[in-house]
Amino acid sequence: MADNRENPACRREKKNFMKFIDEVKIHVKAGDGGRGCLSFRREKFIPKGGPDGGDGGDGGNVVLCVDEGLGTLLDLRYKVHYKAQRGGHGMGKNRHGKSGEDLEIRVPPGVLVYDAETGELLADLKSGDQQLVVARGGMGGRGNARFATSTNRAPRHVQPGTEGEERSLRLELKLLADVGLLGLPNAGKSTLISALSAARPKIADYPFTTLVPNLGVVRSGSFKTFVMADIPGLIEGASEGQGLGTRFLRHVERTDLFLHLVDLSDLQEGDPMERFELINRELTRHNPALMRKPQLVVLTKTDVSEVRERLDGVRAAFAEKGIPTLAVSAVTGEGLKELVAEVSRELEKLRASQQNDTADAPGGEEPWQPDLS
Repeated sequence: MADNRENPACRREKKNFMKFIDEVKIHVKAGDGGRGCLSFRREKFIPKGGPDGGDGGDGGNVVLCVDEGLGTLLDLRYKVHYKAQRGGHGMGKNRHGKSGEDLEIRVPPGVLVYDAETGELLADLKSGDQQLVVARGGMGGRGNARFATSTNRAPRHVQPGTEGEERSLRLELKLLADVGLLGLPNAGKSTLISALSAARPKIADYPFTTLVPNLGVVRSGSFKTFVMADIPGLIEGASEGQGLGTRFLRHVERTDLFLHLVDLSDLQEGDPMERFELINRELTRHNPALMRKPQLVVLTKTDVSEVRERLDGVRAAFAEKGIPTLAVSAVTGEGLKELVAEVSRELEKLRASQQNDTADAPGGEEPWQPDLS
């Protein structure tokens, strides 16, 4: 009899895959305003006391708040509907209803907020101090005390509270990182980020070991650090949905610098230059603006004897096209210190360029970009 029980390793893979959620749809409803009160003053020895109905309270807003402690939209995956507290109704003796409390929804930094019906981009929430009111609460209605005049001393008219806003939202997460790792499956991205940071992605000798992006903090000095993102491997046709498709291509859009890893071992078929250009073509098809980001080409697995034999020839081939390269081994640590130093220098140039609001890097040098013509 066949055993249909799922392999425990497969269950762990599915569990880890579900932990990273980068797109959700939610429905939000702000609180309705409370209705005004119809009441007249009733006290002994005070005839015709007049109207004393209070106003209703305002409904609560629905607010998206950035929480830098979150890294995924998983918390919003299983709860779709969110409703803020409604305002309290007005009462006699000119007592106003209590305003409803705002409902705060915590989201990770890097979330794009879209109106699900119109597709309009409402906000790009990047920093921890950002908040966005996505649905405003209704106004409380006025009680009959508000309508008293010299000619209408006993008004019986009150206002109901207005309804709170209601809308459907689509939240899309794009990871915020300084450096993004690019390359074909098994190029050594997970091994590199595990060697440079405390991140511990799964590492194995088969394609698509990395199913979700991984972030790691790399220390480049006594007080300097940068964030590195390990993006699942890309293949030809990824921009059209092949492999893991466009699901994770969006995450490279937030990075400032690409580390393009090229594996020179026999695990990868084809010419290294062709594989390098293949990945860049997929980036261009997904978003042409990605090719304006600087790249550092990293030749990996130099601890393998066959890689060392062909290393000089491959570096010369890249140099002929004006592409500088770095060679590293994440297993032995060879070249990692030089790689971190070079990445730090490139990031400092980019930060200085952004501060000066100029397209050129300091000293008039433009960051290298691959020529695919």
